[in-house]
Amino acid sequence: MVTVHDVRRLALALPRTEEHLIRDRVKFRIGQIVYLALSRDESELGFAFPKEERAALVAAEPEKFFLPRESDLRFHWVEARLPALDPDELTELVTEAWRMVVPARVARGHLDPPAAPEPPPAPTLAELGSSAEVFNGFAGVDRSWLALRAETEGALDLSDAGHRTALHRWLNSWGCRIRYPREGEPDLFGEGLAAWWGRHRLPGAPLAGLTPRDIARFVRAYEELAALPIGRRSLGPTAASKALYALRPASVMPWDAAIADRLHGARDGEAFGRHLRIGRSWARAALAEAGGPDEAALCARLGRPGIPLSKVLDEHLYVTITYDARKT
Repeated sequence: MVTVHDVRRLALALPRTEEHLIRDRVKFRIGQIVYLALSRDESELGFAFPKEERAALVAAEPEKFFLPRESDLRFHWVEARLPALDPDELTELVTEAWRMVVPARVARGHLDPPAAPEPPPAPTLAELGSSAEVFNGFAGVDRSWLALRAETEGALDLSDAGHRTALHRWLNSWGCRIRYPREGEPDLFGEGLAAWWGRHRLPGAPLAGLTPRDIARFVRAYEELAALPIGRRSLGPTAASKALYALRPASVMPWDAAIADRLHGARDGEAFGRHLRIGRSWARAALAEAGGPDEAALCARLGRPGIPLSKVLDEHLYVTITYDARKT
């Protein structure tokens, strides 16, 4: 028997997938094209499926599959009773539905990736300085971060309800759109975050000094945090990486969807671990070019005093990937 959690875990590991709550239904889509949709009671799963093959599918296993309502018969779509599926079936259905709506090259790149993809070259200090200059030109670029640090006295502790609220506000200030509970409603984000915090002891080493064990611990924490239910959807990959950065700013190079897709073609735990390893390599290269291990001095030299090297590297990626894409 599979659950909504299994659907979410599989879907969000697939490149370009976004989760949305539309008319009280959780849907997963690529751009504007929906390829998975849960019923309102989350007992049924609709998924993209070839029209010419669905009659045979339904006839073969009517206890599992059924046709969509008449108005949806024109679409490549079929429905399944979620409790009747097993994990292997669900994996195949989700993957094949996703394959129907992404470019073939994206599907090939994810399902048949190169054995050992080459990491991108480390940026030079000149390149980091140039990106820092662009980033400093954005209005109020550090305002919300400084407010978070001041409110939490520089050390987020998620066992403190006030700190959880502060993190919620900060994530939303960066576009994460996590719903605030109405009066009388349970705080699903805050309660889930507190429970997650109690299960994970996060490393505190700077990015350049992370060990393989440190990275593995961050990956486990990231996977659980990205899948954290916050109502009818999960927290998601971008918010999870930013929350980990807020908790361990010297250790974690965060990402957004554009950066993750460009560098890794995925936003699952394996990709996040690869992202941290690339960041570690880049941080070491920057420090070596600077001629010493003084990270604070290097960041000040680059024009970002008081900001950790992990964030300077993330800002370089934002300027050269996300911002460039938006300009075009």
